Amino acid sequence: MPLIPEEPQIHESAQGHGTAPASGRSTPTPRPVPGPRPGAPSRSGRPGPVRPAPPAQRTPREAPAAKTGPAGPATPSTNAAKPGPAKPAAGKPGPRADAAAASPQVQLIPAPPGGALDAAEEAVDLLLDSGRAPGDILVITTGDPHPWATHELSFGEAAYWAQHDAGDDVFYAAASVIDRAKVRPVVVVAVNTDSAETAATALPLAVGRASALLIVCGDPQQINSVLGAGV
Repeated sequence: MPLIPEEPQIHESAQGHGTAPASGRSTPTPRPVPGPRPGAPSRSGRPGPVRPAPPAQRTPREAPAAKTGPAGPATPSTNAAKPGPAKPAAGKPGPRADAAAASPQVQLIPAPPGGALDAAEEAVDLLLDSGRAPGDILVITTGDPHPWATHELSFGEAAYWAQHDAGDDVFYAAASVIDRAKVRPVVVVAVNTDSAETAATALPLAVGRASALLIVCGDPQQINSVLGAGV
């Protein structure tokens, strides 16, 4: 009997990936090949502040829409000034308005000569509490100088007046140098002397240094005799 070469038997359990499956069996789902991961999609529920979309740009109201077409003849403006009699400039004060603007409002705080400086200090505190800037206030003493002025003058007059020119704080000066002081919105005068002559000289000068308000602390009778009754 002739010999027949023995054929190798292939069992189903030893099938490779390239062998066709037996009939009647389901084909296994192929696994995806590993590779780079796509970017994670953004989630609407992600915590964190939501940035609003930038607002759409609006066309300014002042810029009229451009019109196409041939330009017509220029039309004269109906608001053009018509010739006529010259009118005075608006807001220009007359002689009476100038006099009223030059005279500040005057307030009187009754105080004896020994308490005039304390009354002036209280007036300054009230001014600052009401919103007045420190550089708006000038304090004048007709008698003994304010302690602050005495202290600052100990460093020399140049440094003392440099603070006055800076204009960023309350400035204290004696009545003897009031003509060197600049105009400020508010001037507070402490009549802390019994000398009627000194008060008569200092008060009119103080009026000229105040552009809005003059506060005088002292004897009402003496002050009224200088500035006029009814102050």
